[in-house]
Amino acid sequence: MGSNSFGRLLTVTTFGESHGRALGAVVDGCPAGIGLEESDLQVELDRRRPGTSSMTTSRVERDRVSILSGVFEGRTTGAPIAAVVANENQRSRDYEHLRHAHRPGHADRTYDLKYGHRDHRGGGRSSGRETLARVIGGVVARKVLPSEVRILGHALQVGPVRAVAFEAEEIERNPMRCADPKAAAGMVRHVRELAERHDSAGGLVEVRVTGVPIGLGDPVFDKLKARCGAALLGIGAVTGFSYGAGFDVVARTGSELAADPEAAGGILGGISSGEDLLLRIAVKPTSSIGDTARRGRHDPCIVPRIIPVAEAMVALVLADAWLVQRAAGGPARV
Repeated sequence: MGSNSFGRLLTVTTFGESHGRALGAVVDGCPAGIGLEESDLQVELDRRRPGTSSMTTSRVERDRVSILSGVFEGRTTGAPIAAVVANENQRSRDYEHLRHAHRPGHADRTYDLKYGHRDHRGGGRSSGRETLARVIGGVVARKVLPSEVRILGHALQVGPVRAVAFEAEEIERNPMRCADPKAAAGMVRHVRELAERHDSAGGLVEVRVTGVPIGLGDPVFDKLKARCGAALLGIGAVTGFSYGAGFDVVARTGSELAADPEAAGGILGGISSGEDLLLRIAVKPTSSIGDTARRGRHDPCIVPRIIPVAEAMVALVLADAWLVQRAAGGPARV
């Protein structure tokens, strides 16, 4: 199985299955001398892990991380950074009925057809649990980037409920990670109503990046928008990506877009302009509904948990592009 690595100069390779012994990541290309502790990784893993609110699965996983290599006395050495999280609290028996059955909407059938032999326990490699390894890579990536860069994700919409206000300090104060407290309450009600019927909700996640260095991204095939799109669409539940005005451009005029400071989303010609990046992803409702939801421990809405994953993937793209630009001797500046 290929395609388990991402990046050019700063690369992350993820490994492990949801019901195997452990999952983890190897991050290569990180410069030496950067401060990094297990506690740095743990903060972000705790944001992603289940069992932290009523909006996530009841499954409780500590997701305690251990750094195996690449760090000495609290600083990176320039060697590959390997970090691992042991799997705990699995209930593989809950998936025994899927040994010879395929769940609708999941990767079970395509994995079976492609490889002829699959791990049916929780989806194996296709499980959303793999994303914890991406979060590990994202923590390292943030430390590579200039300190001025700030990456902030939030729930813009869940089901029919859309945020209107944006108050950054509200994001971690509610279980939906919504920057609009009034909309957050509506999102919670919507998800709870669906969960009672063993149904699920999707949503729209927005990632805003401030302090972006100018000049990131390379024409023609490595445009910054293309790298961000690939990174975010590589998250299992993501079905759509847009930046700036996105798909709204089809109903707007050129003069309207010219007057909108956010229309370009911080990218012109595939290269960062120094303006704030504005990225959005569509997240589908979880496919584990009905009887499947009754038997297992599944999220009625994964929007809150996917936010730190989306932030991590954006960080990996930007840090990689930053190192590429520096290596090329280009004039990228903050």
